[in-house]
Amino acid sequence: MRSLHWTSLRTTAALLAVLSPALAACGASPAAALVSPSAQRGAVTLSGELKQWHKVTLTLHGPFARERDTAPNPFTDYAMTVTWTHESGSPRHVVPGYFAADGNAAETSAEAGSQWRAHLSPDRAGQWHYAVSFRQGKNVAVSDAPGEALPPFDGATGRVAIAPTDKSGRDFRAKGRLQYAGRHHLRFAGTGEYFLKAGADAPENLLAYADVDGTRANKPRAARPGEAMPGGLKTWEPHVRDWRAGDPTWKGGKGKGLIGALNYLSGKGANAFSFLTYNAGGDGDDVWPFVERDAKLHYDCSKLDQWGRVFDHATARGLFLHFKLQENELDDNRRGERGGGGVVPESLDGGRLGPERRLYCRELVARFAHNLGLNWNLGEENTQSTAEIRDMAAYLHATDAYHHLIVIHTFPGQQDKVYPPLLGHQSALTGASLQNSWSQAHARTLKWLGESARAGKPWVVCHDEQNPADMGVPPDPGYAGHSGEAVQGGKPYTLHDIRKHCLWGTLMAGGAGVEYYFGYKLPQNDLQCQDWRSRDRSWDYCRIALAFFRDQHIPFWEMRNADALIGATARDQRGYCLAKPGEVYLVFLTGGGACRLDLGNAQGDFSVRWFNPRAGGALRTGAVARVRAGGEVFLGEPPEETGEDWLAIVRK
Repeated sequence: MRSLHWTSLRTTAALLAVLSPALAACGASPAAALVSPSAQRGAVTLSGELKQWHKVTLTLHGPFARERDTAPNPFTDYAMTVTWTHESGSPRHVVPGYFAADGNAAETSAEAGSQWRAHLSPDRAGQWHYAVSFRQGKNVAVSDAPGEALPPFDGATGRVAIAPTDKSGRDFRAKGRLQYAGRHHLRFAGTGEYFLKAGADAPENLLAYADVDGTRANKPRAARPGEAMPGGLKTWEPHVRDWRAGDPTWKGGKGKGLIGALNYLSGKGANAFSFLTYNAGGDGDDVWPFVERDAKLHYDCSKLDQWGRVFDHATARGLFLHFKLQENELDDNRRGERGGGGVVPESLDGGRLGPERRLYCRELVARFAHNLGLNWNLGEENTQSTAEIRDMAAYLHATDAYHHLIVIHTFPGQQDKVYPPLLGHQSALTGASLQNSWSQAHARTLKWLGESARAGKPWVVCHDEQNPADMGVPPDPGYAGHSGEAVQGGKPYTLHDIRKHCLWGTLMAGGAGVEYYFGYKLPQNDLQCQDWRSRDRSWDYCRIALAFFRDQHIPFWEMRNADALIGATARDQRGYCLAKPGEVYLVFLTGGGACRLDLGNAQGDFSVRWFNPRAGGALRTGAVARVRAGGEVFLGEPPEETGEDWLAIVRK
C-alpha cells in the first residue's frame, strides 16, 4: 500500500481513542497493536495525540531487520526520511526516520522487527501531508550517496488532521517549540513568550539508570551510606515517592524513580536538566546508545525507546532537555595537534564528522528532536578543532528540521581561544554553555553576550557549570549531615553566594539562565547524585527568580546590562543593573544598602519597588517610592536592612 487514504486515517485515530486505555494498561503501545507482523508491507499508521505541538508518530511496516545485522545494517544501509507539509504550504519539515524493531521495544526489549518510525511535532492545526522516502545502499544514511529507492516503502503518502493543542500550564505543548529568535533568549513559537531556565546540571550520567535496558557501569562505584547503586547504576530510589499514577513506566513498573525525579524538579519550579548521551571512556563510563559499548553503528532500540519516555514526560512537565552529546575524555582531545598521541578508542571518527558521528547525530535527532524545549550541546569541555566543531554543528543544523539551539561548552581557560572563531556566521552555533567560577558568572556571561552580539548573531548564553570543579553548588545545610559550606581558594561559600552571584549574576547580565553542577566531593555529587532534594533550597531560589520575571512582566529579552548606571563594573560583587532604558531598570544589591541610579538619559517619574530574592512574594515599598528622571537619583534602602540581597524595580 503506497498511500493511506484520509478515511483510513480517521478510522485509525478512532481505533486509537478506543484502544489506548486498554493498551496502556497492559503495557502495549497503540502503534504496536495496529501494525502487526502480518501487516501489509508498506502499510503506514499514525499514532499519538493528533494535536498541535504534540508528538505524532508515523510507523511504517518496512523491511525486517535485527539491531546487529551487518548486511545490510539497518542503521547505516537504510535511510528513511519523511517530509511533512502543512496544507498552506508552510511549514515544511523534513525529518529523519529510524529503525524501531517491533514498534514496542520499550516494553518487549525486542532487538528485531519490521517497524520504522518518524516523529512530527506539528506547528499548526489543520491538514498535514506526509511523503515517505525510503532508500537503500551501503552507508546511505551516513553519507551523501543517494542510494536506491526501496519499494513498496518509498513513496508512501497520506494526510492527517491536526487539532489545536488542549494543554495548559507548564506543559511545553501549551506554548510551542522553543526557537532561536536572533536574540539572547529562546522564544516559544506558539505563545511568543521568551524563556529563562534554571535547573540541574548534575548528575551528568543521569541516564546511567538500572531500569533502562542494556545499561551497565564500566567503572562501578561504591555506594555511599544510604545510597543504593546496584552494579554502580542509579535507582533514583529517593524519588520513587514522587511518581504519580498515570505517569509513564515500562516493563511492568520500571522507571518510577527517574520519572519521579523529573516530577520533583518540575514541582519545585525548576525547568531544565542536562545529561550525557555518550560517556564511554569518560568519568562515568556508563551511558551509550549502542547495543554494546563499542558497537558504534548498532543502536539499542529498547534503551532509546525508554529514554524517549523519560524525555517525553519531561516535555509534558515543562522541563528543557540539555543534550550533552559527548564528554571531554572521548571527543578526541588527545590527537597530536592538541598535545597527545593517537585517538582514544571511544571517540567517534576520531573527532571528525565521519559515519559514526553522522549516525549518532542522526539517530538522536530522529528519535528525540520532536521534543519542544532542548539544545544540542556539542560536548562537555569540548576540545575538538574549530573545523570539527563547525562540521558537527552544521550537520546537526541540517539534520534537525526544527533547528533547535546548538551550543558548546569548554574549559574556562579556553573560552577566549575556542569561542571567537565560532561567533557570528563562522559556525551554526547559536549559544554557549559556560563553565566558570560561580563568582565569575556575571562577568563571563556578559562577555560572551557582548562578543556574540558584535559578531552579528547574538548567542543564547547560560551558566551551566560552577567551579571549583570539586565543589560546585553545595547541598542544603544539614543534608546528610553536611554543613552546607563549600570552599574555594581557602574561603567558604554557601548556597546564598550561588543565589546572589551565579543565579542573579547571570540573569542580570542578560543571560538566559543557569544549571547547577554539584562537584565531585560533596554529597550527591556529579556522578553519584540520585536525590535532587539535596539542593532543595537552591531550587526554591530558582523558582523565586523565574517567577519574578514572569509575574512582574519584566521584558528581559529587550533589556541589556547597565551596571555602569549604578557605578558598578562587570566584576563588581556589590550590585548589578539590567535595563530597558527609559522604561524599566532592575537593580540587584548583593548585600542590600542604599543605592543611586543614573537616570540622566530618561524622562518622567518612576516608581521604586523592592523584591526579596530569598522569599519572593509581593513587591514592597521602601523609604523612597517615586523618583524623577533627569539625573542621578537616590533609591533609598530596602524595606528591611538585613545585609542580604534585595532587588529594586524602577519602572516608568
